[in-house]
Amino acid sequence: MFVAIIDYGSGNLRSAAKAFERAALEAHVNTGVQVTDRPDVVAGADRIVLPGVGAFADCKCGLLAINGMVEALTEAVIAKARPFLGICVGMQLMAREGREHGRHPGLGWIDGVVMPVRPADPALKVPHMGWNDLEIAAPAHPLLAGLSAGQHAYFVHSYHMALEAPDLALSTVCYGGTVTAMVGRDNLAGTQFHPEKSQATGLRLITNFLRWTP
Repeated sequence: MFVAIIDYGSGNLRSAAKAFERAALEAHVNTGVQVTDRPDVVAGADRIVLPGVGAFADCKCGLLAINGMVEALTEAVIAKARPFLGICVGMQLMAREGREHGRHPGLGWIDGVVMPVRPADPALKVPHMGWNDLEIAAPAHPLLAGLSAGQHAYFVHSYHMALEAPDLALSTVCYGGTVTAMVGRDNLAGTQFHPEKSQATGLRLITNFLRWTP
């Protein structure tokens, strides 16, 4: 088994790869981790991770700039139902649309729209940056095994996914209102927070992803 972490010019790829390697080692999961910009490697992966840092439109353009990457992703994730994890903007790209500096189409895998974070409390700054307590919306989901409400995760973002169907939210956080922290359906999952920076919480989630059989 191997995990493909997609390199499309966005995200702290080495940090993500090291977190996945550490989780596999500590959990005794026999898997390789490969950072790649090759669609054929993504198409053959057992699990796929799409990180992302920056603006929604820039990240989408970065994916489209790699000939065949979106097609390989769609074939592996949608047609063949390989487990998929989007991280930060990688999660946001799963949405139907992003509304950061205009309106931009996403991959359309999750029925939601990426909107600005607008805390009701004016004392709360945007971007939402730092540690926040997770609220677990779907405790039975396999990716949340061993995680409980109040555990910390690390966030750096100004936009989040507003979901059309609230049951697609696996976890949320409170930041002057409810902010989507994690989404999922079928073989798809995404975290607005950075599991590779979220210490024990992040490593547990990554371990769960490595063991996940949707």
